[in-house]
This record gives sequence, structure tokens and C-alpha cells, in this order.
Amino acid sequence: MSQLSTVSSELPEAGVEGERRLQAVLFDMDGTLIESEHLWGEAEAELVAELGGVWTAEDHRVNVGNAAEPVGRYIIELTGADHLTPRQVADMLYARFLAKLEGGAEVRPGAGELVSSLSRAGVPLVLVTSTERALVETAISGIGLDAFVDSVAGDEVDANKPHPDPYLRAARRLGVAPERCVAVEDSVVGVASAADAGCVTVAVPNHVEIPPRAGVVFRDSLVGVDLDWLESLVADR
Repeated sequence: MSQLSTVSSELPEAGVEGERRLQAVLFDMDGTLIESEHLWGEAEAELVAELGGVWTAEDHRVNVGNAAEPVGRYIIELTGADHLTPRQVADMLYARFLAKLEGGAEVRPGAGELVSSLSRAGVPLVLVTSTERALVETAISGIGLDAFVDSVAGDEVDANKPHPDPYLRAARRLGVAPERCVAVEDSVVGVASAADAGCVTVAVPNHVEIPPRAGVVFRDSLVGVDLDWLESLVADR
């Protein structure tokens, strides 16, 4: 559900004195706002075992942040399940993940507080996730999809992360410049997507190590992150 038309009309026009330089904050979901990567790992391991293979921690690591169909192709290559298509494997994986979400996904430290404070301050927030639309509302239920003015799901872009398309699309739909948005990510592919789109990028590594990259700011967690700090990142550009 989107309130995009209402929020976009309230965004300050360029050149207005006292305009907030930060025009939007764009959040990844899995591993950034919610602690769901272990649920993906469990779902992947169960499916691979059913197909006669073994899913290792390294297999999970190299797939963190990827969309479902690329993971599906990886699983087919790993298990030799050539009788299935990547889409079929993705659907099987999603069914397992959705079943695990019934108990709810834990919200990452500081994530709920940050989303709430930015929303109260009137900062437009957009969810930018590789997860497909059918799972988004259930997955983000611990925070609530209504906290975001818009959301871009993995099956709604021409090219998913690590391509910049998801973040470019989010900024375009808001009518703002990517360089005046802060993107928050936890994975290598997500950081590449956001940074290549031109967003000020905050990396909060979770299950995988993220190599240093020029222009990317690293945090141990979202605890203590506030509007003033995020605005300073944009102002420093």
C-alpha cells in the first residue's frame, strides 16, 4: 500500500530556503530492518536437502541479498535438479520462507526506532527489497508497511540488486535525486545497487562481510542513528 501521491506533493521544491537536503531514506529489508537471513538459510537448506544436495554456510553467504530466481538457478546447478526451472525453485523456496515467517521476524536493533523517528519527522521512507511483492507485507509486519510511503519489490524491477535499478526506480517514483537519498543496506549486492544508483549509502554488515568502498559509510548497527546524522551525510557530499 502506498501513500506516494500524497507525500510526493508535500516534498519541498528545489531552491526553497531552509529546504532539507535529505529528501528520502531508502531501506533494504532482509538483514537490514528484520532478522530474516537465518530464515532464508533454513529454507534454502531444507529445499536443497529435498533435492538431494547439501547447503553450506558458504552457499548461503554468496547468495545473501540476491533475488529468488538467481538463487533458484544456483540451487539447480548445485543439486542437478534440471527438471525444475529457476522460477519453480524460487516458488518452492518462498513457500518455505513464508511458513517460517508465521512466527514473525525479529526487528533488527535500532531499526524500529529509526523508522518511527524518521516517519514522525516527515522524512519519506521507501522499502527497497529483493524479496518479491507477495512476501513483503508479511515479512515487514514487525515494523509495518504503512510506515513507508512506497516500496519497490524484487519482482517489480527490470534488473534486481546488484544492479542500480531498484534504487533508481525508488528515487524516480518519489521525484527526488538519488544523491539526496540515503540508502541503508546489509549485503554486498545491496550496497553495490545503492551506491551505483548514486545514493549516499550506509552499510550495516550483518551475516556477510562488506568490502570497503569509497563513499560508503559503515555502521555496526542502526542503534543511535538519527535524522541529524543522516542529513549530515547528504550535506557532506
